[in-house]
Amino acid sequence: MDKVRVRFAPSPTGPLHLGGVRTALYDYLFAKNQGGEFVLRIEDTDTARYVEGAEEYIEEALEWCGIIADESPKKGGKFAPYRQSERRHIYDKYTAQILKTDYAYIAFDTAEELDAIRAEYEARGEVFSYDNRTRNQLRNSLTLSEEEVQKLLDEKTPYVVRFKMPVDRTLGLTDIIRGNFAVNTDTLDDKVLVKNDGMPTYHFANIIDDHEMEISHVIRGEEWLPSLGLHTLLYKAMGWEAPQFAHLSLILKPEGKGKLSKRDGDKFGFPVFPLNFTDPATGNVSKGYRESGYLPEAFINMVALLGWSPADDKEILSIEEMAKEFDLNKVHKAGARFSKEKAEWFNHQYIQKTPDEALLNLLKNSDLNLTLSDDKLLKVIKLMKERATFPKDIYENGKFFFEAPTSYDEKASKKAWNDETSAILGELSSNIQETDFNAENLKQILHDFAENKGLGMGKVMMPLRLSLVGELKGPDVPEIMELLGKEETTSRINNAINNFK
Repeated sequence: MDKVRVRFAPSPTGPLHLGGVRTALYDYLFAKNQGGEFVLRIEDTDTARYVEGAEEYIEEALEWCGIIADESPKKGGKFAPYRQSERRHIYDKYTAQILKTDYAYIAFDTAEELDAIRAEYEARGEVFSYDNRTRNQLRNSLTLSEEEVQKLLDEKTPYVVRFKMPVDRTLGLTDIIRGNFAVNTDTLDDKVLVKNDGMPTYHFANIIDDHEMEISHVIRGEEWLPSLGLHTLLYKAMGWEAPQFAHLSLILKPEGKGKLSKRDGDKFGFPVFPLNFTDPATGNVSKGYRESGYLPEAFINMVALLGWSPADDKEILSIEEMAKEFDLNKVHKAGARFSKEKAEWFNHQYIQKTPDEALLNLLKNSDLNLTLSDDKLLKVIKLMKERATFPKDIYENGKFFFEAPTSYDEKASKKAWNDETSAILGELSSNIQETDFNAENLKQILHDFAENKGLGMGKVMMPLRLSLVGELKGPDVPEIMELLGKEETTSRINNAINNFK
């Protein structure tokens, strides 16, 4: 396997979460860095947990992130099909092959029989495991005669195929991120390889597909590390060269111990899914990063640095820059703690980098009540983007551009308005009627007005800002006045004077 080929192989049992996005991204970055290929494969053998629409969600989420597969169910490729449910004929061939080795056997134990055995063990304070110690007391092709096995098969008795774990063998295992370690086979059980419906479990289908698709590197979450011994032995049983493995650490919750979960997102107010996901069973909608106002470039930049650091510790990187620098050997062993504040920081940085015209399109495609022309909206964006973390902040923080204030902040009013203010603003309003209404000119007029009246600038600017905005926030007052125009500025000054009578 000279060419680097990696795969992202999610199960369509629900929405893609942050950890899944990171795995897909690292797969993609590694492939691009090595001049290799990135494959999307859908592992849909778990029919009991299959969720309608989950596969389409996964594809849309990856597309939004800019993680584009070279081969996939939608795109096709030389190793199609890319859905496990469509590869049964391939699995059947290899099931027959492994049963000819000393690494697999047929087990006829029913679920009820195994439950009864588990209950017996629990009563003794022990835990049952179907392994190299217990299998010789159970109903399988290792304990039954060939005639008994054939009779059960002829009677169409349901069975599973189990892996026959070797006895007391120490396996030397290697992981790109975690280095070398060993595991003894006596600590591993005889996993089911093929279910009683004839479909392989994850363990068997996974290694068959990786072999068939010429996968050179398997990048996956650390929850699969305990399966590395089994998977290594499966490759040996089939006589195949195993790929290299890299197991990614967990993404940790913002506070305390443990893996980041949807519950943490609900508690701390951030999404854990890239896009909104509607549960088909309940209709409940889980918020996504896209719908929360995150830019895809900011989102994947944030995700990439949850467990990897570029050589110079640079934080803002395009996906092309990430691909150029990505190194699996630089991926951290320790868990990466998620930070909502850092995620928002990334989005703020990318909002600043985004052209005003692109932000205009984002705002126009939202459900915000935009009442201004495109030209005026572009001016609002220019004035407000510096303070924006999300596109909607441009509207929310600059709402006064779209509608006149209907009330005035109480604390600001006490600070900005006194008995003389109405007269001062009334005179100012008269003075600006014959003025060229551009910010530079207005700035000079306001300065001259305050100087001629012997007033500090605050005595003019604070109540004027309060009149226009409703509070003492926002960009420079002359900029606000220019954008509002003479008629609206005058109207708002008059409204404030009437309000404070």
